[in-house]
Amino acid sequence: MYSMTNPTPLPQAGSGARIRVLRGGKPAARGGSSPAVDSDERTRDRVLNAVLEHGPVSAAELGDLLGFTPAAVRRHLDHLSREGVIEVKRVARAGAGAGRPARRYVLSSQGQSTLGDDYLNIASSALTQLEEIAGAEAVRAFAAQRFADMERRYAPEVEQAGSDITARAQALSAALSRDGFVSSTASIEAKAPLPAALSSVQLCQGHCPIQQLARQFPVFCDVETEMFSRLVGVDVRRLSTLARGGHVCTTHIPTGRPAATGPNAPRAGQDTLHEESNHLQERPL
Repeated sequence: MYSMTNPTPLPQAGSGARIRVLRGGKPAARGGSSPAVDSDERTRDRVLNAVLEHGPVSAAELGDLLGFTPAAVRRHLDHLSREGVIEVKRVARAGAGAGRPARRYVLSSQGQSTLGDDYLNIASSALTQLEEIAGAEAVRAFAAQRFADMERRYAPEVEQAGSDITARAQALSAALSRDGFVSSTASIEAKAPLPAALSSVQLCQGHCPIQQLARQFPVFCDVETEMFSRLVGVDVRRLSTLARGGHVCTTHIPTGRPAATGPNAPRAGQDTLHEESNHLQERPL
């Protein structure tokens, strides 16, 4: 089984840093292994990181990203699949008719759990007791306090992006990646006869350092979504979450109007803030 050292924060996409994989719970021994084994392990780590950052992703796309032949990348994908850290997700092709769904690779639940914090079990027990003693609102207050710190750190960067919603979403994505959420954005342009005001950005998070907690206490996802809404300045909608079985966390951010800031900014708990568990709508393909 794979496990990761220093699971949070993960490297920011494009930083050149990579997750260091452990073998059997111990650091891979480079000194006593053969150069061929070392090379395979390093390559496999690169493939795993690429699946984490870009999944759902096809073998051909991975080959292009990493500069590998199709045969080489499939060999490493097969190995990682046998280890249980990645899995195949079948995705309907764009404009598909009767064609076979495309095979795309994502991190499995086991792979996601290896990226979690060793103290999550302790945190889960503590929050369970907090809920039993003080009620669900006490857990929400705890979650709000955690995300309030993130919001204070992210706000200056997002504000520096100006009033353009897409730029604000990209600034938020960069901040999330720095904190280990492996985030990215994709613009979704409305096509005629739909008005341009229906265009949007999808904010995707490939990793959640507190996925186990969020599965047990969905309020963490709710409070995070409220934070996103306040930061970007528009009401947002959560389309999928890792905690609820999605392969990525995806947030729909409308871009048809400028950001509302100050007293007009969206507030936590507004009725216009929605969350949907629609696992077919994840990372844009």
